[in-house]
Amino acid sequence: MARVCKLTGKRPSVGYNVSHAHNKTKKRWLPNLIRKRIWVPELNRWVRIRMSTRALRTVQKKGLMAFLKDEGLALKDVT
Repeated sequence: MARVCKLTGKRPSVGYNVSHAHNKTKKRWLPNLIRKRIWVPELNRWVRIRMSTRALRTVQKKGLMAFLKDEGLALKDVT
């Protein structure tokens, strides 16, 4: 399973750990992903989505269907 937020598209980013001696080692920063069950009143049912915590905050504020509409996504794209 890819470490990608279904709603925002956040992915792992890559870079270097840089020591005091300026030695570089590769590093990955993973997005903070969770599996969340969200109630959708428009459909009168629960939907389970793998999303980042940043997306969860926005969904709690706006609602899932409004968020999907703003992002140009359909519910079948994210479930």
